[in-house]
Amino acid sequence: MTGQVAAPPIPEAEPGSPGAPRAYAALRAHDPVCRVAAPKGEPAWLVTRHADVRAALADPRLVRPLAGTWPPGHPPARPPRPTLLELSGADHARHRSAAAAFLSPRRLEAGAGRIRALAHECADHLVRQGPPADLRAGFAAPFPLRVLCALLGVDPAEEAEFGPHVRTVLNPARVPSEAFLASVAALEDYAGRLADRGRRGPDSALPAALAADPALDRDGRALVVQSVLIAGYHTVVQHLGAALAALLQRPHGLAEVCASPHVLDTAVEELLRHVPLMNAFVLLVATEDLELGGRAIARGEAVMPVIASANRDRAVFADPDDLAPRRRPNPHLAFGRGPHHCLGAHLARMELRIGLAVLAERLPGARLAVPAHSLAWDDADLRAPLRLPATWST
Repeated sequence: MTGQVAAPPIPEAEPGSPGAPRAYAALRAHDPVCRVAAPKGEPAWLVTRHADVRAALADPRLVRPLAGTWPPGHPPARPPRPTLLELSGADHARHRSAAAAFLSPRRLEAGAGRIRALAHECADHLVRQGPPADLRAGFAAPFPLRVLCALLGVDPAEEAEFGPHVRTVLNPARVPSEAFLASVAALEDYAGRLADRGRRGPDSALPAALAADPALDRDGRALVVQSVLIAGYHTVVQHLGAALAALLQRPHGLAEVCASPHVLDTAVEELLRHVPLMNAFVLLVATEDLELGGRAIARGEAVMPVIASANRDRAVFADPDDLAPRRRPNPHLAFGRGPHHCLGAHLARMELRIGLAVLAERLPGARLAVPAHSLAWDDADLRAPLRLPATWST
């Protein structure tokens, strides 16, 4: 009797690259919704084409399982609390509304001056140090951290309490389940402590804003804070580092994209498309039988839409592997779609826009100080150079 052919693994990003893997192009063309073996061996449907990824992200029949509960069969001793990503229905709407009010474009733009000041503080250290300098350690890492800490009303020194756990939670396939769940629990505890600070912290910070919302109890406030911790820090660190790596390889890279506010806005959208903000797959589970991209998906099966692949779909983007700072239109899916569209999308755009503009101003003629092929890259799901040596005109 002939045995069943094992499903292939999910394609890995090529060394020295932020993704998406070149193998996605063949899948989009010939097998856009295909069976694969997920990182821990369980079968899943990998979705690579823009139209199908877009549909999957917005389909209410596809939901995220609680962290650490997939694949089923070995429930954790301490079941994790949901974050905004796992909630649905009225519960999701209530918690999302509280976070959306704090992260609204109008409110964030009113605080743009503070974000710009934080970017200049990081640039001050680089200028005093002088070239060459590591832009990852000197800017791509500390700038998003300072922005997040300002939003939460905490000292950046507290990064030691949450940063390592955020990095673990964002790489579930690369760490043992016990370590993953321990980090989830640590983030729950830390978020709970921030929620308890409430009105004792700065009035301008998220915990105080949540404490003033009668619709949220203590667990609800902690849930929102934990969601912001996971989604609003390390993702931006990695994306900013990889985006700078892409720009600094181009002649006049920073100056080119900062030539005018209009060009900078389109360049930010192109960087979000070209450099994966989330290179990992999104894990969803079907709550009922459904059809996706011509495939029959059974209730209980895992579906993994790959945003990084969708954003390189030739059917949607001309010359999709090229970085085109003036690309318009640009219907990328970097922030997802549907009810779980990223709440921090405007903040992430602001950090990119302000960060790039400040670097272009403070580090004229910035460029890589080493050959691009010599950069060592983090092999995590969120990929970025481990160091980003750069030089500039003084």
